[in-house]
Amino acid sequence: MRIKVKNMVCDRCKAVLNQEFGNAGIEVVQMDLGEIQFADNAQTQMERIREILTSNGFELIDDLDNSNIVEIKKHLINALQNDTHQNLSKYLSEKMNKEYSVLSKMFSIKEGLTIEKYFILLKIERVKEEIQMGAKTFSEIAYDLNYKSSSHLAKQFKTVTGMSMSDYKKLKDWNRKPLDQIV
Repeated sequence: MRIKVKNMVCDRCKAVLNQEFGNAGIEVVQMDLGEIQFADNAQTQMERIREILTSNGFELIDDLDNSNIVEIKKHLINALQNDTHQNLSKYLSEKMNKEYSVLSKMFSIKEGLTIEKYFILLKIERVKEEIQMGAKTFSEIAYDLNYKSSSHLAKQFKTVTGMSMSDYKKLKDWNRKPLDQIV
């Protein structure tokens, strides 16, 4: 039995759910971002599965549009983590085997922002992480995230966060969002 799960977008999410299902005696066969495959006998434990998901901030996805949204987010996070520097619309179309215009319209309706704006939010969170680690210059961060220049990144960072990257670097109370909390 395979289910789709909303907000399950990082390895920490997978670890938490693996532990929770193990404690409940529910056998997980395979777990990927946004998707869990259980042993065949788990069908009888759907109420407990739903309860575990809900109590940990996740949601079982019952409709196809929500399932596609989770897939889009998963692919965008993977693209960001794997430094995929290709055209976003082409990348998603290939991964989802659907026209980008269909994906874009569905995403905008369900999430209230475009795929591109969502991806920018993901990138800004990645920039925050890189700034906190302190191992790279702003130019290196911009290059790694496929920005044309560090000034383009700086402008986008300030638009999204309301502060410059230098000001963010000086903060000690960093306000980063986990990737699964974006939108």
